[in-house]
Amino acid sequence: MTVGELSNKMYLACSTTTDLIDRMERNGLVSRVRDEHDRRVVRIHLLEKGERIIEEVIEKRQRDLARVLENFSDEEIVFLERCLRKLHQEMNKE
Repeated sequence: MTVGELSNKMYLACSTTTDLIDRMERNGLVSRVRDEHDRRVVRIHLLEKGERIIEEVIEKRQRDLARVLENFSDEEIVFLERCLRKLHQEMNKE
């Protein structure tokens, strides 16, 4: 995706997103690639190291959430899931 698309998805200014991408590029997490059809467009590509870090973060978050949910009843989990789905639907309407 482009820097502008990423900025919009993250609700950040383009300058802030550019600074973050600069740091991620220096750390070997992403690369900038010029669009072959329009040289003005620069796309951000996630590199293998970046993918690996994302997977590790997701796995840790899932373990943490599972640990928290151990104290919830089945009914509470079902209710929470319904509320989160509704929240997600409402957020996607905008």
